Amino acid sequence: MDLASLLTPAVDLLFPPRCPLCGTAVAGHGGLCAACWGELVIPGEPSCALCQRPFSEPIDAGAICAPCLAAPPRHDGIAAGTLYTDASRRLVLAFKHGRRIALAPLLARFITPRLSAVDATWLVVPVPLHRWRLWRRGFNQAALLAREVAHVRGASLLVDGLIRRKPTPVLGRLGRKARARALAGAIAVDPRRREVLRGRSIVLVDDVLTSGATTEACVAALKRAGAAVVIVACFARVLDEAVH
Repeated sequence: MDLASLLTPAVDLLFPPRCPLCGTAVAGHGGLCAACWGELVIPGEPSCALCQRPFSEPIDAGAICAPCLAAPPRHDGIAAGTLYTDASRRLVLAFKHGRRIALAPLLARFITPRLSAVDATWLVVPVPLHRWRLWRRGFNQAALLAREVAHVRGASLLVDGLIRRKPTPVLGRLGRKARARALAGAIAVDPRRREVLRGRSIVLVDDVLTSGATTEACVAALKRAGAAVVIVACFARVLDEAVH
């Protein structure tokens, strides 16, 4: 028995485990109560073979959704732990802006089951923050999730594989062309890591996938550096039409 297991009863006595969303008592730290768990929406099948977008009715395996047919993505798949709802939003806000970094293992546990093909031959790379935002926040939430994903899947973590060369505004309020302008030249591969990335299979990790503009810029940079496969992994994905 390791030291953490020995100390767990004492820690639970001093700091009783609570659901991070509602404060209800739970069996152990890092878990949700049954009610809050039920508020999360887990992407299901059938779904698009390229982007995991759920279909509303049964469809043949390998089917591609209309958005992917209209604009084939650069990535090689999306692994989203949940769909973006009020419950997942509150978890992300607590994690990222509430500085509750201890939530990283919980959020990562929703992602890792979607990455069954990932093993020790893969690299896990987080979406980068600009150094000014990293300095203000004190941590990169994507890097914390990437560390947990790499640990669970037995893959290698490459925290500095990508760099953000200039700060970018919040993209959710911008149109497609404005997002493209904001991201032009913003994300690149760290030149010191180019050879490490060449020919590799990569999991690109972020907390939330919204329009996909940032991850597409990251995927494009990784593919230009010679990455063979890039799967985008996130805790929550914004797909309002799938939720409702």
